[in-house]
Amino acid sequence: MHILFQLARRSAFLFLLGLPVFAIAQQDDPLTTGKLSSLLYHIDRMYVDDVDKDKLVDAAIVSMLEELDPHSIYIPKEDLEEVNEPLKGNFEGVGIQFNIVKDTIYVVDAISSGPSERIGIRSGDRIVEIDAENVAGVNFKNSDVMKRLRGKKGTKVNVTILRKGVASPLDFTITRDKIPIYSVEASYMAEPGVGYIKVSRFSATTMKEFREKLTELKAEGMKDLILDLQGNGGGYLRTAIEMADEFLSDRKLIVYTEGRTSPREDTYSTKEGLFEKGRLVLLVDEGSASASEIVSGAIQDWDRGLIIGRRSFGKGLVQRPVMLSDGSAVRLTVSRYYTPSGRSIQKSYEDGVEAYQREKIERLSKGELTSADSIHAADTVKYFTMNKRVVYGGGGIMPDVFVPIDTTQSSEYFGQLVRKGILNTFALGYVDENRASLLAKYPSADSFRRQFQVSPELAQALQKAATDDGVEPDADGMARSKELIDLRLKALIARDLWNTAAYWQVINATNPVDRSFQKALESFSDDSFQRYGMARP
Repeated sequence: MHILFQLARRSAFLFLLGLPVFAIAQQDDPLTTGKLSSLLYHIDRMYVDDVDKDKLVDAAIVSMLEELDPHSIYIPKEDLEEVNEPLKGNFEGVGIQFNIVKDTIYVVDAISSGPSERIGIRSGDRIVEIDAENVAGVNFKNSDVMKRLRGKKGTKVNVTILRKGVASPLDFTITRDKIPIYSVEASYMAEPGVGYIKVSRFSATTMKEFREKLTELKAEGMKDLILDLQGNGGGYLRTAIEMADEFLSDRKLIVYTEGRTSPREDTYSTKEGLFEKGRLVLLVDEGSASASEIVSGAIQDWDRGLIIGRRSFGKGLVQRPVMLSDGSAVRLTVSRYYTPSGRSIQKSYEDGVEAYQREKIERLSKGELTSADSIHAADTVKYFTMNKRVVYGGGGIMPDVFVPIDTTQSSEYFGQLVRKGILNTFALGYVDENRASLLAKYPSADSFRRQFQVSPELAQALQKAATDDGVEPDADGMARSKELIDLRLKALIARDLWNTAAYWQVINATNPVDRSFQKALESFSDDSFQRYGMARP
């Protein structure tokens, strides 16, 4: 599923953790630049073949940065806008989420209050023309769709749509506008007194969204909170600090940064937060990185809440953006960040960029994702929380409560259903055919979660769709992954009927692969908080 967007550059935060790039002043070393210029001069004058000098310079920059660390990277000029887009918090476009299914552009969702929704475009609509150009059955790619539908606020685009139950095509003129990109994917009451919020990134608008959802849940009677940062790869450092500040009382150290040319800078909590009382659980996993680790580290070091899940990614480097003369840019690592207890949680990158990126994948083969005993923290990275609990640095945030993933239900058959997009496509088609009857029977996402079951007939229809799409029947794989396939299908149907929050309501309730959410709920009724010295405030 793709969101159409186009974001303007932002000139706010200079210190970044995997963030957009902004201009700062630069000074060249004449000896170094002279050496490189001399080499390029001789290549241009003497080399045996014609050479694309711009391409050569780009390759040299990439190679130089790889010698530094995995997070110092080069961004070509043409990629800058795309790099900036996800964290800006809004984009300019028509405001739809779409899938291309069998060479047809399906509207998965018209974003609430966006220009498409305002004029009546809705889920299940099929776009067949854009500005009088046929876009159905012509092998369009996602980039082709975005190129035609994205654009500046105030500009117009004409689309022709086919809608189930309507005999004639429908013509719409959409006036592009600013559309929000939400970083809070889900927010709901998990059970009486316990709220749940899932945050997917730390963007410019995250705290506004987060505070709104937190306030809503408190009004619904929330006393305790599950904050889900699983798979959250980071974002703005300032946003992470503000989020941690909502949980910590005044004048508590949240994080500090320090580098060779960057003196230590401490950041403290500054005000009364929205959730300084009440029990708190943070869910993390191997995909939780950067800003997610700042929040988790601060909460853990101050014994403010339980960290449940698996070891986080281990990204503790801070980048500063440098604009180059041709409009391209470099993110250059300038310092490390440290948790309140003094932990640098940056994992080692001594073996190079490839080994660094491979490390997260290798955790499964080494048994770390399935057994806590496979994690061996060295004594040299031992630290103590404010309550004198032992915590570890040296490669991510170690959870207080380890939750393994269950690989027994995985199969090649399930993998093909996911990789080929068959589950997504089938769910979209099923909702398109049955939207009215499903909404009549299940008026809310919660009633759907509690009552809907994947029937044998629906499962068989999915298997036939898979076979028609080239996936050979696999009785063993189907049997092994049945619970997982049914759950994913149910969650995707919920998403297509309502939104992403409905998807997570279904997944969290009975996830057979990762029980972190269930473990979080259990922690509020067992003695987990007491055992870690975190009784209810």
